[in-house]
Amino acid sequence: MSALAASWAPLSPAERAVAIEVLMHGPLSRGEIAKRLDLSAGSLTRLTKPLIESGLLVEEAWPNASRPARTGGQGRPSQPLDIVAESRYFAGFKITGDAVYGVVTTLKSEVVAQRTRPLGTHDPEEIADLLDAFVQDFSRDFPRLAGIGVGVGGHVRGRSTVVDSAFLDWDDVPFAELLERRTGLPVVVENDVVALTEAETWFGAGRGLDRFVVLTIGAGIGYGLVIGGTLVRGAEDGHGLGKRWIIDPNGPLTPDGERGSAVALLSIPSIRYQVQAALGREIDYPGILALAASGDPVTGRVIDEAARGLGILVAQIANFAMPQKILLAGEGVGLVDVAGETIQRTIAAHRHPLADPIDLETKVSDFNDWARGAAVLAIQVLVLGKTDG
Repeated sequence: MSALAASWAPLSPAERAVAIEVLMHGPLSRGEIAKRLDLSAGSLTRLTKPLIESGLLVEEAWPNASRPARTGGQGRPSQPLDIVAESRYFAGFKITGDAVYGVVTTLKSEVVAQRTRPLGTHDPEEIADLLDAFVQDFSRDFPRLAGIGVGVGGHVRGRSTVVDSAFLDWDDVPFAELLERRTGLPVVVENDVVALTEAETWFGAGRGLDRFVVLTIGAGIGYGLVIGGTLVRGAEDGHGLGKRWIIDPNGPLTPDGERGSAVALLSIPSIRYQVQAALGREIDYPGILALAASGDPVTGRVIDEAARGLGILVAQIANFAMPQKILLAGEGVGLVDVAGETIQRTIAAHRHPLADPIDLETKVSDFNDWARGAAVLAIQVLVLGKTDG
């Protein structure tokens, strides 16, 4: 591990709580932090001192417009505490079947650089070499690079070993170890949907929400459930829940997934497979959406069936998980632009008339967003010592 990465001592649970509060909601006054965490002024001073001395937190001057008023005429308002966003940088990577997407973020998950390179192999050693080249490239512009996060589609054990990944044909690959050996930096490896959900919970659509869901459609179907502000984890994480999430028992049968499953109805490969079988030629996903939008009956039928499937899926999630918001993300969300009315009608048909409206947010995301999610996991684990999940 590099000297920079090791320069922060492990945080105690109480110090971690303070750092997380400031990271997610700062800048905050000491009084506000104490109120949020139910701490005395003395306890808060004791906890923040090492965080300031380490360079993780900084005291900042209040902007004139937001300076709090003095209370009782005693003294001046305390300086707010904030995270030193540029004190360290983190690399995040998303590995797909044919490319690697890399970003660099600040401690506040702000993306300050990004790169993409094609993937000509699935050999773990060669991919580790490729990521090492990314890191060396990033390090020239960001010498305070302190850690690496990697997101993959598949099941990951201990945030280090890829137990299985259908997209990469990996089985029990200790990828964190391979990359640490090359870069000298600490590495966190995690399922890509887990990483994206954590990033959206901390810094995106789910920030401050108690119950939140991320649903992704793309090469596969991803699902992340947050309860009490914490991601719910299970043994089936990364094993392809969508293949067995049956929406229509009489729906399409594709090479990947049970008949009428979420994958069969909604994943991009399945939609392309159905259209290709009907048209007798290959066509990409944007082309399918464009044809459907123009009124083409063949692609229109496939897209309409997918839209109804998505509406049922969203309604089921809302009925049973009762989230405050559902974020629909992934490279397949263009479906909403073409068939949004069908999706909404289907949702309404599968919800109680008196049920609360669903706050359904659509995010047109690319793979750099997934890479950012991996960087956020690195921040959580390597800086804040977050170990749950």
